[in-house]
Amino acid sequence: MSTTTAVRPVDVGMRDALRLAAAFAAVKFALHVASNLWQAHIGYGYFRDEMYYIVCGQRLAWGYVDHGPGVAVQARLALAVFGRSLAGIRMLSAAAGAGMVFLTGMLAWALGGRRPAQGLAMLGVLISPQYLGTDGYLSMNSVEPVFWMGSLLALILLARGGRARLWIWFGVLAGLGLLNKPSMTFFLAALLLAILVTPARRLLWNKWALLGVALMVLIALPNLLWQVHNHWPTLEFLHNGEVRNKNVKLGPAAFLLAQVKQMNPLTVLLWGAGLVSLVRSGNWRWIGWMYCFFLTVMMALHAKDYYVAPVYPVLFAAGGIAWERRFAASPGVVRDRLFAFPAMQTAMLLTALLLLPLSMPLLPPAQWLAYTKATHLYGQNGNTENLENGPLPQFFADRFGWQEEVDQVERAYAGLSAEDKAKVGILCSNYGEASALNFLGHGLPFASSVANNYWIWGPQGATGEVMILINGYSLDEMREMYGTVEIVGRMDAPYSMPYEHVNIYLARGRKANLLQDWPEMKNYI
Repeated sequence: MSTTTAVRPVDVGMRDALRLAAAFAAVKFALHVASNLWQAHIGYGYFRDEMYYIVCGQRLAWGYVDHGPGVAVQARLALAVFGRSLAGIRMLSAAAGAGMVFLTGMLAWALGGRRPAQGLAMLGVLISPQYLGTDGYLSMNSVEPVFWMGSLLALILLARGGRARLWIWFGVLAGLGLLNKPSMTFFLAALLLAILVTPARRLLWNKWALLGVALMVLIALPNLLWQVHNHWPTLEFLHNGEVRNKNVKLGPAAFLLAQVKQMNPLTVLLWGAGLVSLVRSGNWRWIGWMYCFFLTVMMALHAKDYYVAPVYPVLFAAGGIAWERRFAASPGVVRDRLFAFPAMQTAMLLTALLLLPLSMPLLPPAQWLAYTKATHLYGQNGNTENLENGPLPQFFADRFGWQEEVDQVERAYAGLSAEDKAKVGILCSNYGEASALNFLGHGLPFASSVANNYWIWGPQGATGEVMILINGYSLDEMREMYGTVEIVGRMDAPYSMPYEHVNIYLARGRKANLLQDWPEMKNYI
């Protein structure tokens, strides 16, 4: 009796595409690990938001005022696996950046590109200043493109004739993306609209699509219930940012120019070609329209300019294919070379090297200031928030001054009597100051703030009888609120943000009970 075994043929093109994408991803990962090790060596510390996310990770919940629960889980995992190492805390973000590069290569393959297209597309993403910055520290922004592009890749494979069960993969990634950051909602809305207005709508009419969407909703549901239970704090946070003019509002032309700068000005020749080719394509027009719809909504809402960044990998992928087809007769494309466009790729790398110190803190502050002065590459108009900068941009400045703050507060706390230590509270003006004390401090009470999720956590039982406070009030203003006040320290790191040059007070006898005033002190901003 003989038997036969059916063996499914191996997709050689896909196998090679996977290998190439993995190689580029490894380069991306190694770049960020090396960069973070170097930053610790030259004096850069934890970024403000990183410490906040770590504290959120120590207090896991299904939602937070100003971000999704995903980054809190990411922070908790990173701390558990890698400890307090600066590079370790950022390891998962580096891995997410590598995943984005990998997905770019696979998107290029799925859209019909060969090695030249893959190589050009992944190089463009690899050198993008925006991605070099966001993938270099612990944040939800580093993971965002993975969810966006992963779910988009599932739809592209479906459009190519893949199994309908790919909708399950779409649902899982989209649901996790919603838990990671609310902006996924706008991406999904733009994607749905683009599919509906093109022949790609045929992808929607089956039970697997309904199952995938149901799975997405089920995964994101706990966060929605948390929002309802806490009276929609994220909507309040966004509303406050709008009415208080927190963010820089750009007109359409300035918003588009910001996109060009963020992706590396030279690469507009790549991703711009990708956008044009998608809009003109019969099969993939819906992807081009998705970008146009999403971009339009972000401009109309006066969103931060980098909110569009997670969608660009697919434009880079399409751009690589556009270049591959435009120069199909060139020797590099004919021979299927990885670097088939030497002039373009060399120019991209040289431009990237020039911009690299602005994307990642690789130079000590004094050298960075000298470099930007000599090259005229840095200007205050790069801010996304209406804040006064010091010598360094906020993205760099928010890595300085935290240990100095902690050391001074620890000294003030150590000088208290045992009776005062039992009832002292610590109140900070923002989540960065509070998170630095809670993450870097030793033996201190949990520091509170009225900003964002700290307000939900409350004053930790402090009544105001004995307080250590960090804020921008003058000594006279503090005396109007407390019976006795003395300055016990000052945050004055030269490279930190101007609003972090403030006093540290020891105050006694708050004239109104802090617990009673707390509900009115909420500051979602």
